[in-house]
Amino acid sequence: MIETVNVTKIIALPSDKAWQAIAQIGGLERWFPVITACQVTGCDVGATRLMTLTSGEEIIDRIESIDHQTRRFQYNRIKSPFPVNRYLGTVGVCKIGPDSSEISWSVEIDVDKNHRDELVGFIKQALSDGIDGLERNLSSSTTDLQI
Repeated sequence: MIETVNVTKIIALPSDKAWQAIAQIGGLERWFPVITACQVTGCDVGATRLMTLTSGEEIIDRIESIDHQTRRFQYNRIKSPFPVNRYLGTVGVCKIGPDSSEISWSVEIDVDKNHRDELVGFIKQALSDGIDGLERNLSSSTTDLQI
């Protein structure tokens, strides 16, 4: 069963700053409470990131696209402890004002109907926490960008 989970939030950060952090591929351990480590291998499209969850389980994402013009980032989860057959994430950044951005993070999953509700709820909460964490991390940064 194909399911799309989307979380969109307006954050108090300039869109350039938010996009620059997202396009760097790494740093997710500073945004997501459920991630304790994030190691990136490579750069740009084709790079991978290995993330360790608080449970000790691992996730591997492969970067599929980074479009700086449209500020759209897409990744494919190629290893996951979750019961999914497909996991494609897309992150977009839109300028709302000089010091505010809209972050839209969506995930398309192929999930068994028996795990659907639990997994959709988990992903929705994780994405929401991640966007909040991105805002906190970049707002508290003493340099122009903490990566």
